[in-house]
Amino acid sequence: MPNRSYVAKKTIAKASLWKNTRPLLGRLDIELTERCNNNCIHCCINLPADDLDAKKKELPTKDLKKILTEAASLGCMTVRFTGGEPLLRKDFEELYIFARKLGLKVLLFSNATLITAHLTKLFRHIPPLEKIEITVYGMKKSSYEAVSRMSGSFEAAWRGIDLLLKNKISFVVKGALLPANKDEIDEFESWASTIPYMDKPPSYSMFFDLRCRRDGEKNRLIKSLRLPSKQGLEVLTRRKDKYVKEMKEFCSKFTRPPGDTLFSCGSGVGGGCVDAYGNFQPCMMLRHPVTIYSLKNGSLKDALLNFFPRMRKMKAANLDYLSRCAKCFLKGLCEQCPAKSWMEHGTLDTPVEYLCEIAHTQARFLGLLKEDEKAWEVEDWRERIGKFAGKEMVSGL
Repeated sequence: MPNRSYVAKKTIAKASLWKNTRPLLGRLDIELTERCNNNCIHCCINLPADDLDAKKKELPTKDLKKILTEAASLGCMTVRFTGGEPLLRKDFEELYIFARKLGLKVLLFSNATLITAHLTKLFRHIPPLEKIEITVYGMKKSSYEAVSRMSGSFEAAWRGIDLLLKNKISFVVKGALLPANKDEIDEFESWASTIPYMDKPPSYSMFFDLRCRRDGEKNRLIKSLRLPSKQGLEVLTRRKDKYVKEMKEFCSKFTRPPGDTLFSCGSGVGGGCVDAYGNFQPCMMLRHPVTIYSLKNGSLKDALLNFFPRMRKMKAANLDYLSRCAKCFLKGLCEQCPAKSWMEHGTLDTPVEYLCEIAHTQARFLGLLKEDEKAWEVEDWRERIGKFAGKEMVSGL
C-alpha cells in the first residue's frame, strides 16, 4: 500500500473557514466604558473615571455576556474591548475569560496604566490571541503627562508596559502626535523597534476626531491640536518609498467618486460597535440617532440583517456634498464619511473641509492633482490613478 498522509496542512491565508459564504458577524467592537483614568487633551472618548452617572448607565455584566454569546453564535471570531479605558471595568477579567471560553479572540485597546501582575498572569495563562494595543503619549514624564493631564500616569503606563514585556505578552504600541511629544518621534520609534512583537513602525494619530457625542467645549481644543495638512504629509512621508508604494495599492482599489452614496465604506457590514450603554452602531464614531440600534429591545442579528442594510441605502441630500464629494475621486483618501460629518457638523452628509485639505495635499504630492486643481473637477481620474499605480483601471468603475 502506498504511504498516504491523513492530514493536509494549509496556511490560514489559503484556507477558507466559511467556504463560499461569510459569517453574518465577523468582528465586534465593544466599548466597555467611556470613562478613563487619564484626561488626554486630544481624546474624543474620555469621561472622568469617577463619573457616577456614566457608570450607572453602563451595560451590566450579564447583558454584555448575552451580547458576546450572540456574537459567537453569528460566527464572530474577534471582539475588541475598548473605551475609554476598558480596564476600569471591575468585571473586565470576568468578561475577558467569558469571551475566550466562547472561542473569541480578544483585542484589547489600553493605555497600560492599569495593567497589573495579576492581569499579565491571566494573559499568559489564557492568551488573548491578538496583540494588545497600547497608546504611548510621551517618552518622558513631562511630555506624557502634558498629554494625559494625570499625575503619576507616566510611571503607571511604563510599569504596565514593563510587566507585559517581562511576562512575554504580545503587544504593539502606537502614538499621538501632539505639541508636547512631537520632537520625540525618533526616540519613540527607536524604543518601539526593541519590542519583539512590533513587525512595523508604530502608527500615529494626528488628524484627531472630534467628540462623537457632540457635547462640551472640548472639540475646540481638539481642533487646535490637529496637524496642518502639510505637516501631516511630512509625517506620512518620512518613509517616502513605503508611503508611495502603499498609496499606489490603496488608490487603485479605493479612490473613485461615490456618487450620492453615503456609506461607501464597510460600516455595518459584518461588524459594528456596541457602545457602553447597549446601542449597536455601524462604527464606533457614528452616533447619529438614525444610525443607532438599541440592543435592549433587539438583537445583533436583527440589526445586521435589517436595520444596517436599510441604513446603508440612505443617500446624500446636501447640495455641497453632491457637487463636490459625490464627484471627487479622492473620496477614499479623504476619509469623508457619515461619522466624520456627524462629529464635525451634526449631519451625515456635510463636507469636512479639514479632511478635504488633507486629501488634496496628499494627491498633489503623489502627482494625482495639479496645484490649482480640485479633485471633483477632474474627468480623467481613471487614467491618472492607472498611471500612478501602474495598473489599468476598470472602465466601468
